[in-house]
Amino acid sequence: MSVERISSPVLEPESPQPADAKTNAPSRGVVNRRSFMKRSVAAGAALAGAGLLAKSMPAFARTTDSSGSLPPGDIAILSFLAAAELIESDLWQQYAELGGIGDLPPIEIDPNEKLNPYQIALSNLDPDGPQYIASNTLDEVSHATFLNAYLQSKGATPVDLSQFATLPGSTARGSSGQLRITNLMQLNVDTSWYVRYRSTSNPDLGAKFPQAITLNDVTAIPRSDADYKGASNSNFRGNDHIQAIANVAGFHFGQIEQGGTSLYAALSQKVTDAEVLKITLGIGGDEIAHFLEWVDFSGNGVQPPIAPFTDAISGLTFPNFFDPLDPLIQPSLIFPVPFEFNPGLPNVAMIRPVTDKFAGAQAAVAALTASGLFVGQSNEFFDTLTVLAEAADAAQRG
Repeated sequence: MSVERISSPVLEPESPQPADAKTNAPSRGVVNRRSFMKRSVAAGAALAGAGLLAKSMPAFARTTDSSGSLPPGDIAILSFLAAAELIESDLWQQYAELGGIGDLPPIEIDPNEKLNPYQIALSNLDPDGPQYIASNTLDEVSHATFLNAYLQSKGATPVDLSQFATLPGSTARGSSGQLRITNLMQLNVDTSWYVRYRSTSNPDLGAKFPQAITLNDVTAIPRSDADYKGASNSNFRGNDHIQAIANVAGFHFGQIEQGGTSLYAALSQKVTDAEVLKITLGIGGDEIAHFLEWVDFSGNGVQPPIAPFTDAISGLTFPNFFDPLDPLIQPSLIFPVPFEFNPGLPNVAMIRPVTDKFAGAQAAVAALTASGLFVGQSNEFFDTLTVLAEAADAAQRG
């Protein structure tokens, strides 16, 4: 499987659908899921939503507050954010089980080794990588728990996605083996965020960005103990195969957390209640802190001493982004580059995108779906997210 990096600073529109790594054609599964989402929206949010709310109350919160203490729009926003945090918690728990710091059982390759090969590969990107993964996981779980508790305190029904934990996860040593909501083993990782934050163009004004590196139909976690093994590479401590998986994870970490950063910024603009705004700005700030770490983390996988290297098992190649030097993928540029907010105003460094069209609830669902994170999920799951997302995007301040 080839991995290509951006070769020119020219910003070209990216494909609206992830391309198959071999044929450059949209993957069939993604087309089906996106078509389903399109049909769902076309059917009409209000009527479909009413039916789903009546039939599937345990799956998500009501969009009205029986106590009257919060506007319905704020309840809708908090409900979608709670669902998003439950999804994040599910995927981060998988990362933490296999790659986080803690009492994870070592794989018996080196009897003196205290970390498994995946933890070692993540530590090659940053010695504190396993600790950061564990901390990020705790944060996301706290977000989901808090948002649901807050909804309950205001008389609203908390979000519950447990019925959708039906997907088999990794069988590698360290995994709990429990069923999951998300799938980390068939990802189309969107790496355009890496270019976007180094560009002076504004996505909210229609700018499009290429992939920094193409990662289609790849796994971000070891699928079984077999993935812990691979040819050794003298450039770093570990092996090419598990290092390639860790590098994919690094770029996926960035995709997930930049999405959360933009989502909270977009939905905060719709909040009416001052306390709810305090919550969305506060949690959104934590998502920004996560994102900044993973910007640096992912860049360490595409520079010496890790890169360049090729995994002979998967075919993934990670080039050295410093050779040749291209400012749009320069690993050492970890802070957002000032960009055009509006024509006629000076460039400014800030979060982007921040509008409903590109960063709202429905945009978030579409992006996560296109990434392959929900491969294997039921139509009921997509129905649930669609209704929650449309209600959140429909909220109006005041």
